[in-house]
Formats: sequence, structure tokens, C-alpha cells
Amino acid sequence: MNKFRFLGLSLLAGLTLSGCGTTKKTVKKETATTAVQTPQPLPQKFVSVFKDKDLKNWQHTNPFDSHMPGMSTEKAYKELLQNKPADTVIVAVVDAGMDINHPDLKPIIWTNKDEIPNNGIDDDHNGYVDDVHGWNFLGAKDGKMAGPEQLELTRIIAKYRPLWKDKTIADIDPKDKAMFEMYQRAEQDYAHRMDRLTKLRTRYNRLSMMAKNAEETLKKALKTDKLTKESVLKLKATDPSVLQAQKMYLAGLNSQALEGFKNYVEAQEKYNLNLKFNGRIQGDNPDDYNDRNYGNNNVIPPKADELHATHVAGIIAQLRHNGIGGDGVADHVLIMPVRAVPDGDEYDKDVALALRYAVDNGAKVINTSFGKYYSPHKNWVWDAIKYAADHDVLIVNAAGNEGKDMDQYGSKMSYPNDGDVPGQEITDNFLNVGAIGPNYGADMVAPFSNYGKETVDIFSPGQKIYATVPFGKYKFLQGTSMASPDVAGVAALIRSRYPNLSASEVKHIIMDSGLSPQIMVIKPEEDDYKGEPKLVKFDTLSKSGKMVNVYNAILLADKISKKKKEKK
Repeated sequence: MNKFRFLGLSLLAGLTLSGCGTTKKTVKKETATTAVQTPQPLPQKFVSVFKDKDLKNWQHTNPFDSHMPGMSTEKAYKELLQNKPADTVIVAVVDAGMDINHPDLKPIIWTNKDEIPNNGIDDDHNGYVDDVHGWNFLGAKDGKMAGPEQLELTRIIAKYRPLWKDKTIADIDPKDKAMFEMYQRAEQDYAHRMDRLTKLRTRYNRLSMMAKNAEETLKKALKTDKLTKESVLKLKATDPSVLQAQKMYLAGLNSQALEGFKNYVEAQEKYNLNLKFNGRIQGDNPDDYNDRNYGNNNVIPPKADELHATHVAGIIAQLRHNGIGGDGVADHVLIMPVRAVPDGDEYDKDVALALRYAVDNGAKVINTSFGKYYSPHKNWVWDAIKYAADHDVLIVNAAGNEGKDMDQYGSKMSYPNDGDVPGQEITDNFLNVGAIGPNYGADMVAPFSNYGKETVDIFSPGQKIYATVPFGKYKFLQGTSMASPDVAGVAALIRSRYPNLSASEVKHIIMDSGLSPQIMVIKPEEDDYKGEPKLVKFDTLSKSGKMVNVYNAILLADKISKKKKEKK
């Protein structure tokens, strides 16, 4: 999950990020041609930054009315979907733990009706005992739960440094050369990350001390041992030091706001980048794909900050118009939790088995809001993606939050993916999604979003997205992790109304029916970029050049569905 970098490192930004057969071939695509509705291109507009109260469902607004780059979800429901028959579609969320008892999710959580709860028997003979509400690949058979994990590059170095530390490519057996090159790249990346971590620790220590001093000043001024935003806001001070402390506190330089920064730094030091740490408690060999007798049925997160999967599920299908929280994209959906993503990098084996589990248990759409830049067993995952394609299942994937041009990375691009050669897809059931925000103008594309004319398919709302989090709560989060489930919801909406459309057709319907704003946007950049912001045409950042539009997608789906029926 670490390709979705910790966006809270900017500290005062006020946004939170909740944060994989081997033969390659080019697949002939079933192109959906043009949409029934061909609106005029959206003109260049600039709007002021919206307040949170205006953004709880901004992703569903119609851009021609709201001047936000929303998906026209509500317009589609009101004008196109009323009284239209619908099937129930299972959407699998391969992610971390999910709060399946959240009031906005509980009614739509998938139940394996062929499994008798808690009898210790694999009643449906699918290989997973008591998998009533999905499966947890991060646990052991005895019920133990995995905690934090290393990054994949850390695991690679820990495994191969004792063997290859002083070797050159000339010393390596030909069959091991690809892995040796990955190891060398990991060593370089690791050194860079450790240097950055040292700087982050120094920065945190400095900011923490500043926050502590400011809070002590405010406590004296307020004559209290406990500070709240409300009490600090009401403080009428004249002393310059108190005024400065008040300004710092309200701007986010306080111990509470710094907690996420602290947790990130400590997790990197203790777990993610610690070569001596091993978090694998499942009892299996993660390098043996046939060693599959592990995991348990516990899909619920143990603590509130394991919120990623719950938020993703809410974006897809939290109950619509029920008067609480936000609204999901899709109705007539059941969410299948599949737990495979730890705090750290996921294992390729867990991802591959999670995808197969979702397919085998009836999912028609799978959301994968996670990823990493090293995949030693990528073929296992590619085989699982092909397995999904063979069973007509669409996978919707988050492009990643590193501000990278994925076209330039080749085999170093993020995983999971549908091939590591830009422009050559191993299947046609994989949709890669970048993120946009609510401001329709130069800053529309999320500054963290990965992009690529050959590797990212489309953009959708992924900043300031309001959805479910444990336990019974809601929160604004951002990331391509939030953009992907928007599109997964659109895919489920189409498949529920038009079950005769294939996964490939749904993919291309979503891509072909999007809107293409004719605007210049600030190109995302990586963290170490020091130059001036660059303006590029929005349509150069993805394969489709578009942002998702539900209204157009339904119109196009209806047209293609009718044509297929007429041919029969």
C-alpha cells in the first residue's frame, strides 16, 4: 500500500490520505466507439476553493451545473435509471480490514450463503473455512492477525544482500539476473529512503518541539491543562507570543495534528524499512505459491486508523440518500471484503490468491486500491488477472500517488498492473485510474496522482472524498485510492443494469464516455522535483484523455447493450 504515499507530510495542507500466464501479448480491444451524448467540451474555468460543507458529495455533481469536475451521478439516477430493472452485483474490495458493521455498509456486505457460520467446517468446499463475509489473507489459521509489514524492497534486500552484496552482474547465474537487477535497484532506492527518513525524523522533532512550546503557552494563557480548537479559537490575546502560539495551533501545528506524521516516521523506522523485522505470522512460505493453507475469516479492523478499506467500500456503495454520511456511487451492490493489504507492502501471493478468491466467489468487479514498485512474483498476480478476465471480471486499480509518469517507468512501474510495457496490455479487463480534485481549473489534477498516456486509463474524483470509516464514522480522505472505487462503483452500476455487457465492454464504455475538459492543468510531479509548475493539456495525462461521467456511461451502455440484443 505504500505506493500511496503519506500525503500528511505536508502537515498543514489539511488533507489526509488513508496511505499488485506470464506470456505478454497485446490484446485486441472491444472499443465502445462514441457516446450517445456528445456535449460541448468543458471550457476553462477557475473557481475558489470550496468549504467542506460543500464537498460531501461533490463527486456526484454535474460539472455543467456545479462547476466541479463531478461524475454526473445524481443526474444519471434522476434522468436515466429510475424504474430501470437491476441485478445485484458483487464488488470485491481487496484491501485492509473493513468495518462490515458500519451502519452505512452492514446492509450491503456480501454473505456466503453456502457457509454455516462458525462451525469450523468448509461447508461450500471452496477451501476457506467459515468465510461468511470474505477472507483474511493476513491472518493465521489459529486466529492470529498480522500487524505492520516491511516494504517489498526491504524484503528483497534482507533476502539477497547476504548473497549478493559485493557481486556484479558478471558473477550472477543467468537465471537470477532479473532478480539481481531488481535487488540492485532496491539497494539504491533503500539508501534514498533512509536518507529521506532521517530528514523526516529531524523535521518531526523540530515541529514537535515548536508545537509543544506553543501548547504550553496557550495552556498558561487559558489556565487549563487541556486544549481544544474551540477554546483556542475563542482566546482573545494581545501578547505577541500568545498570538503566535494561537496562530500556529489553529494552522495545524499541534500535537494532535502531528500524530499522523509521528506514526508514519515510526512505522518506517520500526517496520517498513527495518531489515531485521519480519511481520509474516501466517505460517506459510510466501515464496511458495502452492502453500495456501493459511488465513482466517476475520475481516474487521482492530483499530480506527485501519480505515482504508472501509472508506473504499463506502465510496463504492455506502447507502444512498439515507440521511447519514455521504452517498455511494452504486446501488444494487454487495461488497465482498478480501483482506490482503497490510501496513506496509502486500505480498504477491496474497494478492494473487485474493483476486482468485473474489472471482471464484462471484465478484463481477474488483477494486484494488493498493500497490508497490517491486513485485518479485508479478507473474502470479498477472495469472490471477488473466483468470479474472477469463471469468469476465473487471479489475479497477488505483494508479498510485507518487506524481510519476508511469509511461517512463516500464518494468519499474507500480504493481499490480496489466503489463509492464507501456501500451501493451496482457488482458483487457484492467482499468487504471488517476485522481482529480473538486477545483475545476489549473489545479484540477491531484498533485500526487500518477499519470501516463499509455498506462493510466482515465481520471476520476479522488480528493476530498467523504465516506465511511470505522467505527460508524465518516471522513474526508484523498488519493488515487479514492478515485479507483468511484470508477468501480460506475462499473457496478453499469453491470447491474446491463448484465449482457462484458468486463472489457464496460471498461471501454467508461473510458469512451468520459468528458474531456479542454483546459491546461498543472502536471503532477514527484517529491524531489524542484522546478516550476508545468502546465499541460489535461487530455495528455491518460489514455482516454477524459474524466469519468456516469450519465454518458449509462447512455453508451444502453446503446451497446441494445445493439448486442438486436444481433441475437
